[in-house]
Amino acid sequence: MSSFGAPDHPTRDAGFGIYLHWPFCAAKCPYCDFNSHVRHAGVDEARFLEAFRAEIAQTAARTPGRTVSSIFLGGGTPSLMKPATVAGLLDAVAEGWSITADVEVTLEANPTSVEAERFRGYRAAGVNRVSLGVQALSDGDLKALGRLHSVEEALSAVRMAAAHFERFSFDLIYARPKQTPAAWRAELTEAIAHAAEHLSLYQLTIEPGTPFFGLAQTGRLVPPDEEDARILYDVTQEVCDRAGLPAYEISNHARPGAQSRHNLLYWRYGEYAGIGPGAHGRLVLPEGRIATVTEKLPEAWLTRVERDGDGIVETEALAREVEGDEFLMMGLRLTEGIDPARYAALKGRALDRSRLSALIADGLVAMTAKGNVAATARGAPVLNALVRELSGRV
Repeated sequence: MSSFGAPDHPTRDAGFGIYLHWPFCAAKCPYCDFNSHVRHAGVDEARFLEAFRAEIAQTAARTPGRTVSSIFLGGGTPSLMKPATVAGLLDAVAEGWSITADVEVTLEANPTSVEAERFRGYRAAGVNRVSLGVQALSDGDLKALGRLHSVEEALSAVRMAAAHFERFSFDLIYARPKQTPAAWRAELTEAIAHAAEHLSLYQLTIEPGTPFFGLAQTGRLVPPDEEDARILYDVTQEVCDRAGLPAYEISNHARPGAQSRHNLLYWRYGEYAGIGPGAHGRLVLPEGRIATVTEKLPEAWLTRVERDGDGIVETEALAREVEGDEFLMMGLRLTEGIDPARYAALKGRALDRSRLSALIADGLVAMTAKGNVAATARGAPVLNALVRELSGRV
């Protein structure tokens, strides 16, 4: 047992976080495969809040002695919630666990669902960081991505975020159809002029089951090929580095000290509770590390929680082999890399020295000054292949 009353674990110092999933959106974006749902008849926020409170309480009873270092309200579109609902969620977390004095509380927001009064309400509720889904600074591309806001509305939301929160971030999607390196360079440069400390920059991926997948299958949507996408990735690194927002993770850039603590907790393989419809969690219990998944359909989750106290539909005890692979997959996304001793403690065996040496010789991974194994600039774009090689699953 650790000194905090929780079962000890090699990555205990990565922290304990809470992920709260609000699954409702005003519209479903054609590229999105997240667990999000549109309810034109409205959402009974009071009833859902009570269910969240019940699931939080039951999860807290399973994980005593934890201290919460980060809370993330994701979705869906959490900024569709009333500030009072957000306050109720955060109060429930504080009733279930101890909270660090400097806890990071992030709320995802869409530019179409925010206003100054609502931001003031979220700040009063305890939110101290917002992440805005801007996605593009081109009205034509925003329309093609199925977004409901304009560039003007997006930048207005960014200004409001800066006025109400010391910390904020926003997302952009690149490698969009017909996007050129010059256009992306100009767009990213403009975005950085509005970003105080953090940007999340994601390549467009065509996910099975989405409308974009169907369009791509029929040739009506043609994203950049692998070579062109790599050029756009290189532009991303160059522009952000020059502006003082280097990558700390493969898709996230921040000024020194402004990294998302909640996301770092994931990538450093910390412990987190997943609350709400379709949420995933990783908990360390006396019997070991377990993976949890809750019911995805909001109404079915609601019924299950009201009946059983939680909406968990899957609980898997993770074998050491799986823990090691997850730690490797998550940690190599970070520029800081992974501690090979922690990998060995999780996996039950050390990294294969011959495989590691070969990747170092090829310039794909390197040993950091702290002794971590990290992907190089050349290796980061082929991260999945590195993970397969180092894990021995080639």
